[in-house]
Amino acid sequence: MRVFLLFVIIGLLSGCSGINKVLKNKDPEYKLRKAEQYFVKKKYSFAQALYEDIMPNFKGTALFEDMYYKYAYCAYNQKDYLNAENLFKNFLEVFPNSAKAEELDYMRAYCYYKMSPKVALDQTNTVRAMGMLQTFINTHPSSARNKEANELIDICRDKMEEKERLAAQLYYDLGQFRAAGVSYTTLLNNFPDSEKGDEYKLMVIKSYFKFAELSVDEKKAERYEQVIAECNDFIDRFPDSKFVKDVERYISLTNNNIKKT
Repeated sequence: MRVFLLFVIIGLLSGCSGINKVLKNKDPEYKLRKAEQYFVKKKYSFAQALYEDIMPNFKGTALFEDMYYKYAYCAYNQKDYLNAENLFKNFLEVFPNSAKAEELDYMRAYCYYKMSPKVALDQTNTVRAMGMLQTFINTHPSSARNKEANELIDICRDKMEEKERLAAQLYYDLGQFRAAGVSYTTLLNNFPDSEKGDEYKLMVIKSYFKFAELSVDEKKAERYEQVIAECNDFIDRFPDSKFVKDVERYISLTNNNIKKT
């Protein structure tokens, strides 16, 4: 094991020594050839350093577009998505008529998709990804990438839906039933086509039933009436739901409780 680690360390030091030697070379053409070699070998940090070093020498030449293209992908392939997105954006500004423009316009949005975090975290990048992917679709209506773009939008939307569901469920678990009812209603309104729509609506009913049950006596009748209204709305919207019997049970329980108030 120690021998293996020693070889790894020697290899890394040798690699760093090699790139430093290339960087010290005065010939930009030589550095470009080495950068291309490093890029092909997927040694993106080395290629990136060389491209960055020689860009001023090739700006305005026929080689600059391809060089900048690969330079941007060096950042992307190192998972530096924020920097990559900015480089893709700059490429489009410098080469708006490039044959690669559509690809990099898509990659800008894809970078934000790659930066979309776990459900529990802030979803700013998820929202940005959805917006940029939709803009790409609108801007390139005939693109072969639109199928994937729509699939990624669906993945992002599912993530946003799950985040809101977890927040609503947390209110319910904490016994904050009015807040849970409002949150599940908002969730249903924000995602009206969700496959879990009837489940969310049932949680609205459960939340408001609990809220009414725990209310002071003078407020119970009014709040139970809201439960009945939510139940009737459920049956109108989801007549074929597997939860219809549960809702009918809540109607019966609620009516019995109203009679006692």
